[in-house]
Amino acid sequence: MKFTKEERFNTQVLSRYQIYNSIFMTLPFDAITRTGVLLPLFQEMCDKGFREGKNPTEIVAAFFEQFTDHPTEQEQINLMFRFIQYIERQVVLFDAIEDAAFTTINNMDGIGTLRNSKEEAQDKNKMEELKDYLRDFKIRPVLTAHPTQFYPGSVLGIITDLAHAIEETNLEMIKKLLAQLGKTPFFKKQKPTPYDEAVRLIWYLENVFYHSASDIFNYIRNHIFEGDEIGNQVIQLGFWPGGDRDGNPFVTTETTLKVASRLRSTILKNYYRDLRAIRRRLTFEGVEVPVQKLEAEVYANISLPSDKITLSAETLLEQLREVRAILVSDHQSLFVEMVDDLINKITLFGMYFATLDIRQDSRIHSAVLKEIMKQFPDLLPKEYTPASEKEKIDILSSLNGSISEENLTDEQASKTIGSMRAMKEIQQSNGEAGCNRYIISNNQTAVNVMEVFAMIRLCDWDEPTVDIVPLFETVDDLRAAADVMEQLYSNPVYAAHLERRQKKQSIMLGFSDGTKDGGYLMANWSIFTAKERLTEISRKYGIRVIFFDGRGGPPARGGGKTHQFYASLGPTIEREEVQLTIQGQTISSNFGTPESCQYNMEQLLSSGITNAVFTDEKAMTNEERETMTKLAELSYQAYSEFKAHPKFLPYLEQMSTLRYYARTNIGSRPSKRGKSSELVFSDLRAIPFVGSWSQLKQNVPGFYGVGQAIQQLKDRGEFDKVKSLYDNSLFFRTLLENSMMSLTKSFFPLTAYMKNDPEFGTFWSLIHSEYTRTRELLLELTGYRELMEDSKAMRASIAVREQTVLPLLTIQQYALREIQELRSGGASEKDLEVWEKMVTRSLFGNINASRNSA
Repeated sequence: MKFTKEERFNTQVLSRYQIYNSIFMTLPFDAITRTGVLLPLFQEMCDKGFREGKNPTEIVAAFFEQFTDHPTEQEQINLMFRFIQYIERQVVLFDAIEDAAFTTINNMDGIGTLRNSKEEAQDKNKMEELKDYLRDFKIRPVLTAHPTQFYPGSVLGIITDLAHAIEETNLEMIKKLLAQLGKTPFFKKQKPTPYDEAVRLIWYLENVFYHSASDIFNYIRNHIFEGDEIGNQVIQLGFWPGGDRDGNPFVTTETTLKVASRLRSTILKNYYRDLRAIRRRLTFEGVEVPVQKLEAEVYANISLPSDKITLSAETLLEQLREVRAILVSDHQSLFVEMVDDLINKITLFGMYFATLDIRQDSRIHSAVLKEIMKQFPDLLPKEYTPASEKEKIDILSSLNGSISEENLTDEQASKTIGSMRAMKEIQQSNGEAGCNRYIISNNQTAVNVMEVFAMIRLCDWDEPTVDIVPLFETVDDLRAAADVMEQLYSNPVYAAHLERRQKKQSIMLGFSDGTKDGGYLMANWSIFTAKERLTEISRKYGIRVIFFDGRGGPPARGGGKTHQFYASLGPTIEREEVQLTIQGQTISSNFGTPESCQYNMEQLLSSGITNAVFTDEKAMTNEERETMTKLAELSYQAYSEFKAHPKFLPYLEQMSTLRYYARTNIGSRPSKRGKSSELVFSDLRAIPFVGSWSQLKQNVPGFYGVGQAIQQLKDRGEFDKVKSLYDNSLFFRTLLENSMMSLTKSFFPLTAYMKNDPEFGTFWSLIHSEYTRTRELLLELTGYRELMEDSKAMRASIAVREQTVLPLLTIQQYALREIQELRSGGASEKDLEVWEKMVTRSLFGNINASRNSA
């Protein structure tokens, strides 16, 4: 009997969770064992209270009155903190159960997998087309340390072990691990350093990606190319911790070099483990001694400093290929598959494991150049500062000289030049791919790119083996992107650089800040049309453009159904590679186990294959484009008016958890860019911005403006055009499906009390009206009876998670209301301390439960 995905979820996840949660609730974690008994009662009280229109204060008061024996205020506070601790751990338990059931819930050979792609190619007689495409196509998941991961390393380890124990139904071990979980702290007393963040993410490279990426590569080579060389890596990994300087003053040149060294030593450790396994099998003449020597050399190189490394990826491959040749000629290819597996891994990861990207803001580069001009007045002509953009480009194109970070007195200038020189040093020890991309965030003009190009050349690097990657983020910058790139392509010096870089230009597009700036529909449509224009202008100059998407976890930051998004792009956008950032929680939730990592990377590969080989996805018609443009512009207008509302920033500052993000100590980077004590919208980082709406259960960035845009076209009698666009465009369907996820994760009864607030009541009602409008119109447009009707298992998972954290969110809102009341009464900071700590602690469980909320 074949079960649906939803039925498999109910039996393999939901039923198990109910059983193991009941065990968890009876375990004694502290002297007072009633917490596990009282929490389900509080859960029921929250459900009932919100249905009856009560506010969080009334719900908490009613609970203590009905189920406790006149506790003191301190006893009430203690119990609420214990509730928070229990709920955090319930979320961990649910994560572990979902991980354990991953291969049962998801069909590992179904749609979107490589096996399915191969079988479809065979059925449609397109095997040669598939091979041709895979000879060029690559995916590049880039791991970032953006602060959306609230689990400390110790808890991630428990999740992994718990998932294995659940898979094996090892009840005794499950009990012990749940007890360990109950006693393990979640809260970080100190912020991690950038190096700490890097080490935490390298764990995923070492234990997950190393195996999953090589399994995929082996499958492609053995089953699609039938053992022949592919001639293409197919999967490249990227890495930002230790290289991403944008807004993070704690990343130094020393950090960058230290992280590069850690990446190299980690991949060598993995090779060493594989070589040990090979040595145990290759015990025969002609191969035993070479393998022993190679094993010893790899081991010796693990701890060597960068300037003492004796190995390169090329020498490793050369020696292994010699061993392989002897196995084939003299030993009937015995155990040759083990050698092939290691050859494939070295092809994938070289001596660097993942490419360490360097990133900095364009405004920093301009400031650094000014400092350089101050210290070295002869380097640039005096007329540079007032010069036109074209004149500046000409001056920068011919800039010559040499500067060193040691000679720069300004700290920022020294760090920036130091990072550029570090790239050169890393390439010498880890290979060129170890660090060969410099990303310019907030890129607005061609001058921004040429400033970086000039400064890199000043580091005694006349022909740098570096790709300079402009990042376009705001709606205005996305509109100007094609003109910026044409200026660069037509510049002889930059064109010569591209010639040396195989005529490839990587361009990054920012979904997070794009949505924060322009709203959901406009950001996505602006990026789509920018990619079209950039594709067209790049082809005109014979340049192969590669798009790198800065995506977060939720739809509001470019997340959601990512593989479906890439499959929907169509023929007007260059599709040689899929590159995207994988951030925080999304790393652990989508790539945290070998199975989920392999599945999701295969989905990314399949999105490109589907788009290029199997789908005859036609470009949008002129009428469809016109409809999409109208929707984007109308939603932009609605979102811009919303953003300009006088209560927009005060609401976030006073009614949300925004100010508490910086206190969670989950990331090394400050939570806002500027140093001003006042909240300035442009300084707000996308993660705390989107995350704060998520904590309110309002998810504004994922839907605001969508309903108003559709309603206005409906009022004009053009709803049929929107329906036609939905029916014919996978891109538009994907956008709306992702928006439905944001709506599904919203819960307005939690904050319904705000509608009566004298200052913010009207503003809350504005948001609620748009939520209701968007929800109703999307149901009408799709013909669904409920949101996410086509993703029932995902919807069921969301429902369990949202239900689990409802008591936690109730406590959070209760604490926020206490803070507001105390502040209005002129209370001291000391009086607020315990409530502010409660709000901060409550952030963890909700973010982790949502899995892609920030």
